[in-house]
Amino acid sequence: MGIREHISTDDAENTITEEENMAVWLLGIKTLRIQPYSLPPLGPYDVKIQIKAVGICGSDIHHFKNMRVANFVVKRPMVLGHECAGIVEQVGSQVKSLMIGDRVALEPGISCRQCYLCKDGRYNLCRQMKFFGSPPTNGALANQVVHPADLCFKLPDNVSLEEGAMCEPLSVGVHACCRAKVGPETKIIIIGAGPIGLVTMLSFAKDLGADEIIKVSSNDVEDEVGQICNAMGGPVDMSFDCVGFNKTLSMALQATHAGGKVCLVGLGQSEMTLPLSSAAAREVDVIGIFRYRNTWPLCIELLRTGKIDVKPLITHRYRFTQEGVEEAFETSSRGGNAIKVMFKL
Repeated sequence: MGIREHISTDDAENTITEEENMAVWLLGIKTLRIQPYSLPPLGPYDVKIQIKAVGICGSDIHHFKNMRVANFVVKRPMVLGHECAGIVEQVGSQVKSLMIGDRVALEPGISCRQCYLCKDGRYNLCRQMKFFGSPPTNGALANQVVHPADLCFKLPDNVSLEEGAMCEPLSVGVHACCRAKVGPETKIIIIGAGPIGLVTMLSFAKDLGADEIIKVSSNDVEDEVGQICNAMGGPVDMSFDCVGFNKTLSMALQATHAGGKVCLVGLGQSEMTLPLSSAAAREVDVIGIFRYRNTWPLCIELLRTGKIDVKPLITHRYRFTQEGVEEAFETSSRGGNAIKVMFKL
């Protein structure tokens, strides 16, 4: 699939060049505007980042189309975006780990660091989490953001800023694999071939490493489970549902052998009716996944060493203009051949 560039010299006059910080604000359903965004003051342990690359996530699209994702409801104008990377522009007085000019990938969630979950190391579950672009917290689709220095990870010279932004979706897949304890010989299926499904496979369907591909678009779950088992030589050790619907999770439960694991990564529906009794009788464990924790160093190392290549996932690029923003979100909303839509700021 060829990468589609949507950048031309003709939009130079429409590009934001003012020194005032500008950001993409979600004002209502399918209503986006580039408007001024005032940043908080720089704290002693913060850095100011000039954002250079931002990817559009499925949650951004849910907010764009519905003003909500599950129980996260947009009640007032909000800046979107959380898959991001940029260049350090200013450092707080106590920051020792970063310097002006460093290229960094940003982990977008700021936990309270005080609750029992944070102290137990499970900070991704913190009830006080402030997460870029998740209401009511403003996101990173802006010229600049202020962020804690310890959540900004320096990129090696051979890892681009776009790849740095892809550390966020890659982190979901890495965290899912760590939670499920995937090993080299583990036989798995991944349901869903969007960005999260693809990075959970840790590499484009067959081009990126899948042994078999099955199109599951009917309503006959038993028939599709049979196809999966035929393709895989029997039930699988683990199933990763990167969609999160009744049908997909039912399929995952039935396609997993006794004693196996089902990892729920996608959150397509907030409530589901599932065949849990039969799964329980086979001791199939269901593992929940919520974002990630402590994954950025590993993701950056996987990119640095070339063990994972996320570049083929970036199919569309747009400039930070009003026209570019509108077209980018419409492109990502339509799906089709768009996998990861990226802004170049």
